[in-house]
Amino acid sequence: MAYTVDITDPSDPRVDDFRDLTTADRRPDRPGGRGLVIGEGTVVVERMLGTPFEPYALLGVERRYEQLRAQLAPLRAPYFTVNPDVMAQVVGFHLNRGVLAVARRPAARDMAEILSTARTVAVLEGVNDHENLGAIFRNAAALGVDAVILGDRCSDPLYRRSVRVSMGHVLRVPFAPAAAWPESIGVLQDYGFHVVALTPAQPSLPLANAVTPDKVALLLGAEGPGLTEQALTRADARVHIPMSAGVDSLNVATAAAVAFYERARLRDY
Repeated sequence: MAYTVDITDPSDPRVDDFRDLTTADRRPDRPGGRGLVIGEGTVVVERMLGTPFEPYALLGVERRYEQLRAQLAPLRAPYFTVNPDVMAQVVGFHLNRGVLAVARRPAARDMAEILSTARTVAVLEGVNDHENLGAIFRNAAALGVDAVILGDRCSDPLYRRSVRVSMGHVLRVPFAPAAAWPESIGVLQDYGFHVVALTPAQPSLPLANAVTPDKVALLLGAEGPGLTEQALTRADARVHIPMSAGVDSLNVATAAAVAFYERARLRDY
């Protein structure tokens, strides 16, 4: 099981993989960094276990170790035990959740591999806000979306903030980068997906009229500008979420949740 190692010196090199998480050019979870994935909080740590993102080390206060002891039993990794002040000096801020876990980033999955077994996928273009991206993954997990495809200009879903906002579901919902953009929309269609583009622009169909029991890919764009015309042109249908007068759009994560729910209603539970 995970074993505890007491750390009293914040400069101890054994906790370097958790160090200075507020310093942008040193962040280990940034693209081009050391290729690490950092989970924050007990819920996220639990969701890392038994996945390709299984931790090789943890850092936290003793109370969090006691809460996680049973779940960590199969894991052979050090749990670096610190007091809150030492932890704050290591990571660069006071961490209310009291525990961090670090894992190595696996190789990106292949889009074709994911599509071969999926029936409902979310396809994102330009979703570059880490919190929106994390929320979309959390919604996808809750509402039965099989996978997420990341098109052009999307943020890294394995950035710490995205992992945290997703409540760790980004580590369990399969995702892959689009092989090419926007040409990958045609690949979705080759795999039998009906590609539904969400847009407030008219003309478009109400969402409920376009989501079918067949394979569906829900195409969502960036907060503000939405989908590019190139993406919209390649979609099989343009749809909107009916809204009250005076409101023209929803936050992209909220719009995704509505679309995912509309799709989920057609499933046979």
